[in-house]
Parts: sequence; C-alpha cells; structure tokens
Amino acid sequence: MIRRSGIPVRPGWAEIVEAQGLGFHRAVHPGHLARPYWDESVYYEFELDEVLRLERVVEELHEMCLAAVEHVVAEDRFAEFGIPEWVAPWIRASWQRRDSHVYGRFDLRYDGAGPPKMLEYNADTPTCLVEAAIVQWHWLQDRFPGGDQWNSLHERLVDRWAELRSRLPGDGAVHFAWTNEDETGEEALTTAYLQETAEQAGLPVTGIALEDIGWDHTAREFVDLREHAITAVFKLYPWEWLVHDRFGPLIMQQLQALPWVEPIWKMVLSNKALLAVLWEMYPGHPNLLPARLGDPGPLTSYVAKPLLGREGASMRIVTPEGEIARTAGGYGAEGYVFQAFAPLPAFEGQHPVLGAWVVGDESAGLGIRETSGLITDDSSSFVPHVIRA
Repeated sequence: MIRRSGIPVRPGWAEIVEAQGLGFHRAVHPGHLARPYWDESVYYEFELDEVLRLERVVEELHEMCLAAVEHVVAEDRFAEFGIPEWVAPWIRASWQRRDSHVYGRFDLRYDGAGPPKMLEYNADTPTCLVEAAIVQWHWLQDRFPGGDQWNSLHERLVDRWAELRSRLPGDGAVHFAWTNEDETGEEALTTAYLQETAEQAGLPVTGIALEDIGWDHTAREFVDLREHAITAVFKLYPWEWLVHDRFGPLIMQQLQALPWVEPIWKMVLSNKALLAVLWEMYPGHPNLLPARLGDPGPLTSYVAKPLLGREGASMRIVTPEGEIARTAGGYGAEGYVFQAFAPLPAFEGQHPVLGAWVVGDESAGLGIRETSGLITDDSSSFVPHVIRA
C-alpha cells in the first residue's frame, strides 16, 4: 500500500539539488508559498508488487494511446483535436513513417486501493524529468543507502538514444533546442539533461535556442549559429506553438529529411481530446475515467480541461453542488474535454499525482507532485519516493 511519511531534510539540501541540476527549483514555484518546490521533508513508500502492477498499467495505457493515434489518423478526426486542417497531412505522414519518439509522462490518480486512473498523457514536452531521474535518486542514496526506487529513467534514456542513432540521418548528430521565452530555466536545464543522455549514448550533440536556428536559402537547409547544417532536432517546445511560428510551414515541408523529436504525430497524444477518444475505444476500462468532447453529457461531476492546457491552467471542477474549483489561465479557446471527476486521494491534507514515465515504449520510473488543492498546478511540490524493503 502507498504510504506517506515524514523525514528530516538534509543539511544544505537546496545547494545539493542545485548542484545536481535542479537550478530552477526556486523559479518554478510561486514565491508566496512557504513550501518549496522540491520537498524532501516527506516521501512516499510503495510495495514492490504495487510498482510492478503500476508498470504493467503504464505500458498498457501507452499501447492504448498508440492505438488511439492510429484511429485518429485513419478516421481523420483531427478537427476534434483543434488541429489545423493544413497540419493534418504532416501528422498522418509522420505517423505512417513511425517517426522516432523518446519519452512521455502519464499523470495518474492512485490511492493504493483501487486501480490507477489516467488523468492525461504529457507526451510532447514533459518536464519534471531532472527531479525524477537524478535528484530523487541521489536523495535515496543519502537517506536510504542500498534502497530501491521505481527509477530507471537515466539508463533507459541513454539506451533509447543509442537505439535511435541508426535511424537518424548522417552520423546521428542531434541539436537540442529550447526557447529563450522560458523565464524559469526549467526547459533549458531539462533540455541540457536530455542532451547529456544522448551524448552518453555516443551521439554528436549541440545545444541551441530555437530562436537561433536559421534557414540557408541557398542550401535549403536549417543551420545553427556556426552555419552548420542541422540534421535532427530535439525540441522542448509544443508542436501546437511550433506549427504557427514563422518557420512552421517550412519545418513541415522538411520533416522527412529533418526529423524532430518528439515527432509531430505526438500532437495527438499531447492533446486532452485523447481522453475522450480513449473512452470511446475502451469504454469501462479500469484505468480510464469517462470523458467526452463538446459537453459533459451525463457526467454530473466532471473536470473541464482545455485541450491544450498546461500546468493545470484554465480548468474547472463541477459537481452537482456547483463549481468547486477553478484555475486561471489563457487556455480554452481551442475547446474542452470533460472528464469524470475522481478526487485525488488525500494524505495528511496533500493530494498526490503520480507522474509515471515512459521511455520508448516501456515504463521507466516515477515522480510525484502533490498539492493541497484539488487541481495539480504550478503550486504543487515534487516529493521523492522509495520502494519498501
């Protein structure tokens, strides 16, 4: 059974986690909150059998999501996802080529008693990676030497890049791109960590800001600041933004020659309309919650989620008694999905969401965020976990 416990923090913990790559932990959390983003004063415990069951669930959900992409492409349901008509052919072609993918993160509701429930799939630009793969692992070594954790993220990422090398053009070189619009540094540091895993796999790597990628009109190729050709790109930037950028149409035209990771077909997986399609395809599945597009229909208690929302923004929770929670934000013009409301479990007044990682097509680890509210947003804290001996 899942259990939450308290534990003394390590002396100088903030400097420790910053040295391990979590340099953005002060910036990603609202300043008025007394609780830090990385909170090692508590941790969660799981039994080994419990983790093994969760691993199986995650891999089944991932397979179901891939089947949903196939369905959306075959049935031409892109409009329901708010995907522009001109973008659909590029997604279809990318899926038919099976353009390579690396990683994603399921957000799950789990109380240790009933089956875990899928809340969403962050399959295009998932963050919380450095804290899940590296920082909580070092915390485990300091606090529970010889202990175990659901965490093979780093090794699996290195192995995945090694697998992809032969599928990439040329010598497998990859440019790792973030955006200068990121004010917290989280995306730049997450990108740098992924670049490190690719480098450990033997790939030639270069870091670059998206804004510094140029177009050589003569050679008809994208280039970096040294005028070197870019032959593959990892980007921590949402496809729904990228396709509308100035060079968006040009990027689409070059997709077969210049692969982008994550691939454009992940526009389907990263869109919350996926929740409604999954429920249509697998009605009554124990790891899904009922979900609908357009209106809540027969759902009397539901969460209204914008299709392209991020960090819990622009969400509403409605019950028969009325609206009980709402978050601010600028999303929603693209439409909403209505998912049955399953309150997050409460542990000492905190509500955890399990971030279950997938690398390639296999489960790879766990990160936990918790908050005192009913919606996991940017006020949540990341807490570590252990597998009970």
